[in-house]
Amino acid sequence: MYKKYFKRFFDVAFGILFLVVVMIPGIVIAVLIKLTSKGPVFFVQDRFGQHSKKFRIYKFRTMAVGTPSVANQDFTNIDSYITPIGKILRATSLDELPQIINILHGEMSFIGPRPLASTDIEVVEIRKTSGADQVRPGITGLAQVKGRNLITNEDKARFDFEYSTNVSLWLDVTIIFRTATSVILRSGINAQER
Repeated sequence: MYKKYFKRFFDVAFGILFLVVVMIPGIVIAVLIKLTSKGPVFFVQDRFGQHSKKFRIYKFRTMAVGTPSVANQDFTNIDSYITPIGKILRATSLDELPQIINILHGEMSFIGPRPLASTDIEVVEIRKTSGADQVRPGITGLAQVKGRNLITNEDKARFDFEYSTNVSLWLDVTIIFRTATSVILRSGINAQER
């Protein structure tokens, strides 16, 4: 019942609430991005979502225009590409705020497997095989609170599958609290995605 009906209801209700709450801070962040680096305010990229269908994800841009399009773990000097305001946005996860738009569009949920880019195709393919792509991707998920980018691709896919087969209100609430703790402690974010 929760997975089929209430999860989406909560996404829309809290999505609208958060959109109102973060509108002013969002405008401030947008201005700071424009003042501190050249390029657009938003980072827009194709990601694999529910049923492995592609959609356009929105984030505040944290990296310089012209940054190579590779997985973050493949950078040897990622800090040299991150903008001054981008470092703060990543450390606080405020760069994720525009994804509220994706939630209201029905492409994402607050909680679910992270939507992956083509640079993470290995995990995308494992998700397809296991059926972990049958739920909407989320801003945060089980793999994020279990180690984020500090765990292997196989473990990420395993946690994504575990979540997709055990979706519940209690699990979502647990992930929310563990995500808040991870952000405060800045655990597992040394190789955070763009």
